[in-house]
Amino acid sequence: MPYVNIKLTSGVTQEQKDTLIAGVTELLVRTLGKDPEKTFVLIDEVEPGNWGVAGVSTTVYRQRKKAAAK
Repeated sequence: MPYVNIKLTSGVTQEQKDTLIAGVTELLVRTLGKDPEKTFVLIDEVEPGNWGVAGVSTTVYRQRKKAAAK
């Protein structure tokens, strides 16, 4: 009974989530022969201010990347 937990910063559409769930399920079926009826995929959405990368929140990180791209 596989259980996959995907953590993303918020802003992902329902269509994108549905695609991720289907894709991860298919990967486990194809690669490990798992039963899709017993395969669970959970998506946790985290606010960018609650997720850190490179020593800062994702909000700050994205702001810096955007400013650097100008």
